[in-house]
Amino acid sequence: MKTNDLEERVIDFAVLIIDIIENVNNNYAGNYYGNQLIRSSGSPALNYGEARSAESHKDFVHKMGICLKELRESYNCLKIINRAKLYNGNKDKIEKALDENNQLISIFVASIKTSKNNNSNIKNR
Repeated sequence: MKTNDLEERVIDFAVLIIDIIENVNNNYAGNYYGNQLIRSSGSPALNYGEARSAESHKDFVHKMGICLKELRESYNCLKIINRAKLYNGNKDKIEKALDENNQLISIFVASIKTSKNNNSNIKNR
């Protein structure tokens, strides 16, 4: 996957979540998990932008790790919102978000692993 493609995917994911939040219940639980989801789902797009300009390999891996943590947090928030029936919109949209979120987690796990392996190979030369 090209760098720009991944950047667009994490941005599109954040936008999808913004759309979903519009249909989350306006009560204490809905507001709590909705606000948390907005923060955690937007973070990967912002941190990935920083990772692309990392000052070192270690900095890159660290920022990619932050993206991964935030994506995992988003995934759990989405599951809580869904299971607690805090979402009143089209169920296909939340299922799409869960699927995309899971795919992004897999991409970031693979990218971090590849980056660590490549750095290890360079050091061993």
